[in-house]
Amino acid sequence: MPNRLIDETSPYLLQHAHNPVDWHPWGPEALEKARAEQKPIFLSIGYSACHWCHVMERESFENPQIAALMNEHFVSIKVDREERPDLDDVYMAAVQAMTGSGGWPMNVFLMPDLRPFFGGTYFPPEDRHGMAGFPKVLAAVADAYATRRSEVEQQAGMLASHLQAQLAVPGGDRDPERRQLDAAATRIAATFDEVHAGFGAAPKFPPPMTLEFLLRTWRRTGDDGLLRIVTRTLDAMADGGINDQIGGGFARYSTDARWLAPHFEKMLYDNALLAHAYLEGYRATANARYREVARATLDFMLSELLAPDGGLASALDADSEGVEGKFYVWDRDEFRAALNEGGLDSAALDQLEAYWGVEERGNWEGTNILHRTGSEALADGLEARARTALLARRASRVRPGRDDKQLAAWNGLALRAFAHAALVLRDARYVEATRSLVSFIGSHLLRDGDRLWRTVRDGRAHTPGFSEDYLAVADGLLGAHAALGEAAPLHLAHRLVGTAVRDFFDEASGTFNDTSDEHDRTVAQPRGLVDNATPSANSVGADVLQRLALLTSDEAMARRAQAILRAVAPALDRQPSAFGRMLSAADRLLGEQLDVVVAGAPDGADARALRESAAEPFVPDLVLTAVQAGAPHAEWPLYEGKAARGGVATAYACRGYACDEPTSDAARLVEQVRALGATEGR
Repeated sequence: MPNRLIDETSPYLLQHAHNPVDWHPWGPEALEKARAEQKPIFLSIGYSACHWCHVMERESFENPQIAALMNEHFVSIKVDREERPDLDDVYMAAVQAMTGSGGWPMNVFLMPDLRPFFGGTYFPPEDRHGMAGFPKVLAAVADAYATRRSEVEQQAGMLASHLQAQLAVPGGDRDPERRQLDAAATRIAATFDEVHAGFGAAPKFPPPMTLEFLLRTWRRTGDDGLLRIVTRTLDAMADGGINDQIGGGFARYSTDARWLAPHFEKMLYDNALLAHAYLEGYRATANARYREVARATLDFMLSELLAPDGGLASALDADSEGVEGKFYVWDRDEFRAALNEGGLDSAALDQLEAYWGVEERGNWEGTNILHRTGSEALADGLEARARTALLARRASRVRPGRDDKQLAAWNGLALRAFAHAALVLRDARYVEATRSLVSFIGSHLLRDGDRLWRTVRDGRAHTPGFSEDYLAVADGLLGAHAALGEAAPLHLAHRLVGTAVRDFFDEASGTFNDTSDEHDRTVAQPRGLVDNATPSANSVGADVLQRLALLTSDEAMARRAQAILRAVAPALDRQPSAFGRMLSAADRLLGEQLDVVVAGAPDGADARALRESAAEPFVPDLVLTAVQAGAPHAEWPLYEGKAARGGVATAYACRGYACDEPTSDAARLVEQVRALGATEGR
């Protein structure tokens, strides 16, 4: 019989809908039941692509005896961390405080008033490797709650006070300084892996936001050592098994130091952030490899994550048929057979084996993860033919599960990447993808004209958006405005940022809270400042507010961006790897305001050519915008007096309010933008 999760939209929650555990979704019914019955809450948080979440479900949550213990002593609540990042942030901080580490599945026991008192991550079904079995944990917690309530209350009170103090942020009174950003780059460089590239030892996570900050620093300082760190890391990730060599798209992270063996789940946010980073690498270096990696990553997103309503699904699982990576790996005989069926001869097979590191005994757990070894280059067309043959064989395998809920913030990151690709790669498919994502946001995530839902699946949208949703979507919409030249994305971004400021901005600390009055209040209010796998709301907000302040001449937006950066300034050089996007926002604050306004009909070939030309040089501080006669923003100060001349689209390249000679010549605009970047005063 199904439990209460059967009516949810999250694929992760639906995976647990037939467990014998009396699961509740987070909500008033479960919370009131805990208060009324004075039972502790067992809160379990995970996500659909989480390997160990699946393991614990099979071992414990599908076990009738363990379920009976849970049902007798606890109100059990299952949460998808991707739908409710606020709950995950607060209670993960509690688990980390109790255990010194965190991860998923994250399992925490709460008082009926939501204060945590005990928790951990994965629990085995019986005592194993020094870990207490889950039934023993359940029995011990239930006994402590029943017989030593005062001790449990004391622990809960101490943890609540700790979390409230940890999540509080004092306002700052000093701007970030250039020396801090230079020190941050130096400290990041000191952790570079000279052997395998990337930063630190295993496991290795892709660092796209950090790489973009280092590119900015290289452009400003001319430090070729920083450029070498960036390019070697981009190369190593692209060559490694973490990058799907035949289907495109990056896995979540590498379990080893050399980028070979990934944890095979593929997340939308990773691929959106990495596609953008490779596009920036291409703009900075003109290395065609980075262009092609960005293209393959974007194409993966369109081919495997695109949902029927135009949004992008959240993730692909690591497992298929219960085996991690089974969909992606090859034994040598199958690899050769697939290529042979594709019409390739034995000499080509030998060459491809060397090229992708295929070994008779396998390079990972008896199978082969394809990766580029640096062997001799392939003949023209051979790699493409091999990919076609291998993809045809792989298509017959059982595919990993897809988490097809669509999250506002992650689709905002994807919109930013596709919009940037539309300009940099000048590909009509990415223009259409940009337009389609803008439409999806307006049709499925927008409510009341200036509010967002967090998630939608099969036409059912729910959960009020968090600050990261508003700011990431606004970020993507500003990119869409630059790529398409249309007014609507700009004005929607403006409205959404207005809502974010009204509902989430805390004037006392000068930062965005993660939640608003539309969300449940728990033991503490979360406030994301650190860039983890995704950029924090405050990092994106600091950048978006600066760009909108330039476009709208709204000084209040500029002051709030400055307040965010002042709040985090003391930590930027001490913990630089935790602030990749924030460091770039600080770099923008310390630079000059550079913009290009393209005036003319947005869909005209002349206007499109000018927008694409403005994006060609690597000038990351440049704000590209567009206007046509009668547009709602044509009267804003930045756009005054800027119109198409002689019926032809015209570009105005400016530093502050000092502009170069207007031009309709795309090649001339490239020169102007390059000169703006080269002479930018710092």
